[in-house]
Amino acid sequence: MWEYTDKVLELFYNPKNQGTIEDKGEAGVEISTGEVGSIACGDALRLHIKVDQETDKIIDARFQTFGCTSAIASSEALVEIVKGKTLDEALKITNKDIAEYLGGLPQEKMHCSVMGQEALEAAVYNYRGIPLATHDDDDEGALICSCFGVSEPKIRRVIQENNLATAEEVTNYIKAGGGCGTCLASIDDIIIDVQRGITSSPQNSTNSNYISQPSGKKLTPVQQIALIQKVLDEEVRPVLIADGGDVELYDVEGDKVKVLLQGACGSCSSSTATLKIAIESRLKERISQNIVVEAV
Repeated sequence: MWEYTDKVLELFYNPKNQGTIEDKGEAGVEISTGEVGSIACGDALRLHIKVDQETDKIIDARFQTFGCTSAIASSEALVEIVKGKTLDEALKITNKDIAEYLGGLPQEKMHCSVMGQEALEAAVYNYRGIPLATHDDDDEGALICSCFGVSEPKIRRVIQENNLATAEEVTNYIKAGGGCGTCLASIDDIIIDVQRGITSSPQNSTNSNYISQPSGKKLTPVQQIALIQKVLDEEVRPVLIADGGDVELYDVEGDKVKVLLQGACGSCSSSTATLKIAIESRLKERISQNIVVEAV
């Protein structure tokens, strides 16, 4: 029997935001949906957000969840958290925020909060017309857990974001390893790599061009600038150029990276998403979690 907080039980027994949002054709309002999970795997979440186009604020949200007590409570908590926030503010919400709002979740149920974070990201990207796959490295690496379809980059990301230290914790957060168990040794290896500060390339961990910060050594300002330029040139710019945009490194002040968005990126309504997802998240993953990217 799971030990749930009073808040989890309250939102599970009395959810106020289940269902869909009817599109009534209101001027200046748009509805977007994000969907994650799989009923075949036991959990699925469809999140609907209603956005005021002038202010970029989420003025309403609803959810449809197939899952357990934690899944329903996490979905209800997510909706309560996002209402009234701008899309940029919503993208800063993490699975930790959802779990904290609930007063905590059993470790074995943390994957429900992760599912909420991913559904929110999907809904925001869909609203902005950005294919999630364009900005999500999770599908670009080797498949580690075939039972639940979890790739190496996704495992690395959840380990880093939540400071996970065991394969069991990884299973609790994203289910990887919770099926046949044959991938548990590989998950242990990834945990060791992350703890040592090794960052593998999404395409191929043996690629000679991948970026790695020496374990236990702080980069000098010159080294950090060189690595930032390398990531921009080799991993970010080719994607942006393919979409008619570009980016140029303008300045680096400590962990603050200033860039110039050019071409289609400079005038695009989703330029904030480009900064945070296409550029900042890549630099965080490759170099330092403290990096913040700003446009000038």
